[in-house]
Amino acid sequence: MPSLIDLRRRVRAVKNTQQITKAMKMVAASKLRRAQERITNARPYAVQMQHVLAGLAGRVDSSIHPLLTVREQGPDSRTLIISVTADKGLCGSFNTNAIKSAALAAVGSTTPVSLGLVGRKGREYFGRRDYSIEFEQIGIFQKLTFANAQTIATLAMDAFTSGRADRVLLVYNEFKSVIAQKVVVDQLLPIARTDLPGQAQQQPDEAQVDYLYEPSAQEIFNQLLPRYVEVQVYRALLDSNAAFYAAQMTAMDSASRNAADMIGSLTLYMNKVRQAAITREIIEVVSGAQAL
Repeated sequence: MPSLIDLRRRVRAVKNTQQITKAMKMVAASKLRRAQERITNARPYAVQMQHVLAGLAGRVDSSIHPLLTVREQGPDSRTLIISVTADKGLCGSFNTNAIKSAALAAVGSTTPVSLGLVGRKGREYFGRRDYSIEFEQIGIFQKLTFANAQTIATLAMDAFTSGRADRVLLVYNEFKSVIAQKVVVDQLLPIARTDLPGQAQQQPDEAQVDYLYEPSAQEIFNQLLPRYVEVQVYRALLDSNAAFYAAQMTAMDSASRNAADMIGSLTLYMNKVRQAAITREIIEVVSGAQAL
């Protein structure tokens, strides 16, 4: 049975831990509000840009721009997986889920895989294992800007256009709500191509509408496609940032409640130990009086 002093020390330590978890929850909640506003404002633009460019790309030949080129997957093909994790922990299964999805995508790939690591936790995991690392970006979430997304997008486009990667996948946590985050595996390159508005299946005899480009289609795609890749990477970073703070706030709230439960059980046990000590002392006094 632990002594009364040991129990008091343990209760004091748990109370100190509870104060830390409560403070971290408040900090995460304050940062989540700003991060949620940023992704809420950026997501409609990114989704609409993806929809428009995918439709436009479906109307032109894929040779018009290197980022539209779909290469056959063969034994010499390579896949680049960009894994987005956090720089910090104490956020539940946030980092674990992203790392697990990236690892499953690497294992399930039929071609050799290289990794682009965004976030310290992903680097710590994959860096200790036998993976080919294309690039690393650490510490960008302290002050996340569009320039960070441009740097990552440029590295991905260089790897794709130079032939070091024939396909680029983006793995990140998508922010759904404060209590829900979903790991998403998106194909970043080559850029997906669809037909607009999808009426060809309903009316196959009807000719598809073509577009007149001013300036030329080549110039338009040269300007828009790199910006599209940058916007999609920026969206993934904002999603991951907001999802991290939501996961951290939830984890710290759960830790604070668990600490409160532990303090209650330890206090009850400590009172029982103290009562047992008092009872034992009374019995010793009574026994000594009777002996006299």
